[in-house]
Amino acid sequence: MVTLVARTESEIEAAAAEIGPLATAATLDVSDLAAVREFFADRPAFHILVNNAGTNRPKPLWEVSEDDYDAVYDLNVKSAFFVAQACVQRMMADGTSGSLIHMGSQMGHVGGPNRSLYCGSKWALEGMNKAFALDLAAHNIRSNTIAPTFIETPLTRPFFEDVAFKASVLAKIKLGRIGQVEDLMGAIVFLASDASALVTGTSLVVDGGWTAD
Repeated sequence: MVTLVARTESEIEAAAAEIGPLATAATLDVSDLAAVREFFADRPAFHILVNNAGTNRPKPLWEVSEDDYDAVYDLNVKSAFFVAQACVQRMMADGTSGSLIHMGSQMGHVGGPNRSLYCGSKWALEGMNKAFALDLAAHNIRSNTIAPTFIETPLTRPFFEDVAFKASVLAKIKLGRIGQVEDLMGAIVFLASDASALVTGTSLVVDGGWTAD
């Protein structure tokens, strides 16, 4: 069974319908940890988890509020941790091997202006991922991150309407273009498949050369 999970069912129903009868759509608020535990407990163990929820509040350090901090770290770190935990608890109980894929960021490898919260949360995810890999290796469960550059989505597209901001991003992406969702598909398929059977505890950076400097 393929289960596609998003914050709103409308975001995923079309994709599930396109995949066909093997796919089901489910809506889950990953900030509701009780709901997260129930979600995984009520289903057969997953073989693959793409841990993808995240948010950002770009501000310079001196303008960051406690609410900003909590919003970013609660979703990017706390929810990511406990989604992974609930998933692997069921996998271990069922004796299921598999692959955890956490959506990190190039900002989990470098710094960036106005990104203190986001960078901190993504660096935390990288550290968690390495520790996950060590904890889970004996259970034949792999854990890796994907670290994308800026990807154009409905949520990020308005930022690129700022000509100066877009130019600053393109200056750092050596391949000269904003990333598209499709640019991440190969990395996800690789980490989900047996092609990466000996890959765990690492980060697959899909950044067009941003971090090559």
